[in-house]
Amino acid sequence: MKKFIVYSSAVISIIFWGMSYIWSDELLRQGIPVEYFLFIRILIAGVILLLVNLFLGISIRMQREDSLFFIVLAACEPMIYFFCETYGIKFTESPTYAALIIACTPVVAAMAGVIFFKENISLLNRIGILVCLAGLFMTSVCGERVGKYFILGVVLLLIAVVAEVGHASCTKTLSDRYPPSVIVMYQFLIGSILMFPTFLSNGIVDFDPEVYLSWTVFRPILFLAVLCSSLAFSLWAYAIKQLGVTRACIFLSMIPIVTAVGATILGQDSLGILQWCGIGIACAGLIATQYTKKPAALKQ
Repeated sequence: MKKFIVYSSAVISIIFWGMSYIWSDELLRQGIPVEYFLFIRILIAGVILLLVNLFLGISIRMQREDSLFFIVLAACEPMIYFFCETYGIKFTESPTYAALIIACTPVVAAMAGVIFFKENISLLNRIGILVCLAGLFMTSVCGERVGKYFILGVVLLLIAVVAEVGHASCTKTLSDRYPPSVIVMYQFLIGSILMFPTFLSNGIVDFDPEVYLSWTVFRPILFLAVLCSSLAFSLWAYAIKQLGVTRACIFLSMIPIVTAVGATILGQDSLGILQWCGIGIACAGLIATQYTKKPAALKQ
């Protein structure tokens, strides 16, 4: 039952994050500044988690020695990651390609897991990573047009990958001392403070209440704040605690598939036979990455 809860937490997070590319792209197409909707998104998420923790009676006290970890956590994500990811979507002009590049995270995460947390990766796990990446490549590369500043977008997305691994590593370090909802609460509240100057300088320069406060703008922002931030990040922190950095981050490779399928359902894209085959290959690879060999004593 515990395994089901852990894997369900990871899968639900990935589904919401896969859809986040579509909702972010929707805001960008409306001309809403990145600095505006990112700040509003994480501020709402942080306040929601603060209220939830207080309502449930969960202790939100932060140990002084952990303050630096929380600052680094917030700097990696949401600040660096969200800015680089969102501008990456904007410059590549393709949420699917952006999600594909972010899917390189498991490779970097595997290195971090081995170096910093001494996590073991079997040969089958390594093969699974490669198979999963090959499958999502088949799914995501569908001949979409790319933006004028595509290369710059790719660079920003690669920076986002490094930031995500830093975020996962900090979360793993803090997960033994704080509940997931508390970690994510501080992550977003501190992140909103770090991003407030950009909100004032670029986010509300051409502020138009009829546009910026309209339902067509706030609907995707609320989806991003409640589903993709408050809920998904809390579930993700729990998954990292149980699975470790390497095995949890493998699930990130499935984000492009969720994005491609979501775009198809919403009529923004269509999937061909090769892409559906790619989905099957990626899922097989993902299963292989989660295999752990039981010790001989346990088998006996």
